[in-house]
Amino acid sequence: MIYKFNPILKQTIWGGEKILRFKNIESTLTGVGESWELSAVKGNESVITFGQHIGKTITQLLSEQRELLVGKANYERFGNTFPLLIKFIDANQDLSIQVHPNDEQAERLHGTRGKTEMWYVVDTEQGAHLRSGLSREVSPDEYESKVNDGTITDILCDYQITPGDVFFLPAGRIHSIGKGSFIAEIQETSDITYRIFDFNRVDKNGKPRELHTALAKQVIDFSVKSDYRTHYQTSLNERVELARCPLFTTNLFELTSPKTLSYTALDSFVIWMALDGEVDCECDGIVTTLNAGETILLPATANDFKVTPRTTAKLLEIYIVEPTSK
Repeated sequence: MIYKFNPILKQTIWGGEKILRFKNIESTLTGVGESWELSAVKGNESVITFGQHIGKTITQLLSEQRELLVGKANYERFGNTFPLLIKFIDANQDLSIQVHPNDEQAERLHGTRGKTEMWYVVDTEQGAHLRSGLSREVSPDEYESKVNDGTITDILCDYQITPGDVFFLPAGRIHSIGKGSFIAEIQETSDITYRIFDFNRVDKNGKPRELHTALAKQVIDFSVKSDYRTHYQTSLNERVELARCPLFTTNLFELTSPKTLSYTALDSFVIWMALDGEVDCECDGIVTTLNAGETILLPATANDFKVTPRTTAKLLEIYIVEPTSK
């Protein structure tokens, strides 16, 4: 089985015009900052548009299919909440400086899951950048002082980026997507964000957006790394691992020839995001085309999956394996 979903488009004060073109969507919407490709966030649940159960939400499908959809171990861990939120993000301005709590902190403070995430840079404008991690050691009090005097960016690592760059963002790592960045984001199913600094912007009503400086102070990881970028080597027609953690595994495929993958031994659903090109997909007798900007979901019952590029294609493969898996 193969499932497709209706994207959920989000207008933001920092959004641009790239998402609609990238996804080949005709719309009068402007300032679309995000396309939620697959979401189980309450009130923003993706609706099936291809495959069996057209018209049902991902949450309804999961409540009926349970471990058949997500895998036995994942259903035991996450229950009737689909565990990942998949997005495309178009930053026409710098997004706020922010941080997310981990699962334990989020449960204690809000009764919800935290947010670990990763970014794959799909496209960039000249000068595109993003921020990830602290550039030097600072105390929690110095952090707060830097927020208050508007110099918080002085202590953050700022990266000039190009397509293909990858950043893994565990909960607690301070970060910000910069102007000119077009990004694929994989994250836990959580919409919890602590906004630290918003560059003194105001919303459509002329009011500053709410900041969460004190909450952020409780959850920031103040450790310092020499480099926050993920380094990897590309390999045509082979699986290249970009990120692996208990919350998701993400792999890159750059395809010039057909590829058949067996998921029989994988106790997980599989998500495919098309970043470039066009491919034909076949899974257990179901066939569809996947274009750049589209996302599909394969259930945990999937066996063989064949992907045939019509042009050179770039795709992300995403799933969750048990924390103890090798």
